Amino acid sequence: MKRIISTIILPIILIFSALNISSCNEREETVNCFPDVPVNVILNINLPAYYNLQNVNGWIYVNQQEAGTRGLIVVRTTNGFKVYDRNAPHICPDTNTTLSVENNIKIVCPKDGAEWILITGEPIKNAQIAPKTYRYNFDSATGILTIFN
Repeated sequence: MKRIISTIILPIILIFSALNISSCNEREETVNCFPDVPVNVILNINLPAYYNLQNVNGWIYVNQQEAGTRGLIVVRTTNGFKVYDRNAPHICPDTNTTLSVENNIKIVCPKDGAEWILITGEPIKNAQIAPKTYRYNFDSATGILTIFN
């Protein structure tokens, strides 16, 4: 009897455990109503408008064509950059869901007061997921930062 239980029950438990683990890996990083738009931005951080990006913890808003539906927040980190979408990642886009930077240390959603650490994107209040980030390439010789999805 013990052998039957171990040969039948144990594989079933292992299968369900594996399915549960893989389903966690497939979760979206934002709510399902998050806008899916092309992001393709080129910045020259040697220009005065982007000087803040020359120093660690420096940040800027980018509001131009192909910078998402509400723009981007670009932050200089110790080993590169972080590029966040300004749409709140945890609620569907609405009035007052455009993220902003407060006190040069945190990102805030005005709708519900959710907060994230600016330099890492780690949630600290009212949200379980980080703001959506975008990939980038940086050429330190020319100061050209290319942001894309």
